[in-house]
Amino acid sequence: MLKEISQKSAFSRFFCVSLQRHAESQCRGPPRYRKNMIDTSVFQGKTAAYFTLGCKLNFSETSTFGRQLQALGVRTAAKGEQADLCLINTCSVTEVADRKCRQAIHRLVRHHPGAFVVVTGCYAQLEGETVSHIEGVDLVLGSDEKAQLVQFLAEEWGAVLRKEEEKRQEDAPTLQPSPYYKKKTKDIRSFAPSCSRGNRTRYFLKVQDGCDYFCTYCTIPYARGFSRNPTIASLVAQAEEAAREGGKEIVLTGVNIGDFGKSTGERFIDLVRALDQVEGIRRYRISSLEPDLLSDELIDYCAHSRAFMPHFHVPLQSGSDEVLRLMHRHYDSQLFADKIGRIKAAMPNAFIGVDVMVGCRGETPECFEETYRLLDALPVSQLHVFPYSERPGTAALKIPYVVDEHEKKVRCHRLLELSDKKTADFYVHYIGQQAEVLFEKATRGRAMHGFTRNYIRVELPPQVARPEFDNQLMTVTLGGFNHDHSALLAELRSQ
Repeated sequence: MLKEISQKSAFSRFFCVSLQRHAESQCRGPPRYRKNMIDTSVFQGKTAAYFTLGCKLNFSETSTFGRQLQALGVRTAAKGEQADLCLINTCSVTEVADRKCRQAIHRLVRHHPGAFVVVTGCYAQLEGETVSHIEGVDLVLGSDEKAQLVQFLAEEWGAVLRKEEEKRQEDAPTLQPSPYYKKKTKDIRSFAPSCSRGNRTRYFLKVQDGCDYFCTYCTIPYARGFSRNPTIASLVAQAEEAAREGGKEIVLTGVNIGDFGKSTGERFIDLVRALDQVEGIRRYRISSLEPDLLSDELIDYCAHSRAFMPHFHVPLQSGSDEVLRLMHRHYDSQLFADKIGRIKAAMPNAFIGVDVMVGCRGETPECFEETYRLLDALPVSQLHVFPYSERPGTAALKIPYVVDEHEKKVRCHRLLELSDKKTADFYVHYIGQQAEVLFEKATRGRAMHGFTRNYIRVELPPQVARPEFDNQLMTVTLGGFNHDHSALLAELRSQ
């Protein structure tokens, strides 16, 4: 049964300092969810396992969930340990992603028998009823409801624990769908703040959520809702807190970051300027910017910025203007090419990643060749290639020309080969040069990795790596490629 609840909330990164105030001021739902105080006893001494699928934004949100639950007494389960709670943050960008979500749910239910299993994220929003019928799932939360994850857990998990003894006495319990909560897309309003690193070195700061573009192939606006964002002041405060915790690099994440300001009347360039002033944060990276929202003003600012790196990720999807029109994208191939040229003119050493979708409806062989020629000619550094996947309910299904699966694979292979060549050519240019690298922690006895300012992946051999190098900015000499050509080998300058 679908339970519609009305709420206007965004859980504070520091909510565990004042649970009562959060519950009173943020939750506007049925009486059972309007509580003066959350009962935190359900969390004490419990263990949790987390699983995330999809984008950096999802990983950032899961990390924040983990920190909040840890503050309430929930410990992350060790490898091989059975957890009391399993949280799965899902993706639904492709049919393959949907399948991986279902597989992950089944796997966690199997590996953690008896655990309370909660599923949230995009797949939970789009297919909440389907997920609620998966055996072992106890709670499903849509995109708006996950902002009150702890409150829902306190209520639903607490109820399950209270009835646990009664359930054990049932000889043959009838399988019932788990409760699921979600709003319609137009009613998704909450913004769940997130600035966390989890078990990583870099922090991920969520600056925006949702999307107003409604491209014909995409379900993300239906899963995430319309574009919305917090204030610049609140994001600066989170960056300052990350700096106090010792963070040196922050990645700005969101669904359509360049659309920042819809909720507050502010501009993305103003956010960039404000974050650039935060002492202690040495590096920022912008995860992805639509070409039509990548302003010349922003490019020019980043070229002379204190902390924003010469690293851009710009989605193209197709180099064919006909396909871009069918996709309802907001630019043409010439605008994209102009933006790449502007970046390289301002920052010749910039690393530029590009998203490309292959085999979408309407992509004739001639259209694909246009895409290939454009990318071959442009000074981009890496291609993220995705085969098109049919998504129920999308406008793309009305386009009659369909690319068969074999042809999709052939086209993907060609673009991936082009990507490997471009990345290798970019790396080769820097062999023998010195570069500043932020190293990330690794398992003892294994190589450490990190990135230069312009996003060249660097490997430090195991015999040289040290645990104390984690989160340290170190100057190295860039050598040749490692064994699988995924990084350049580093030699410490002091050796």
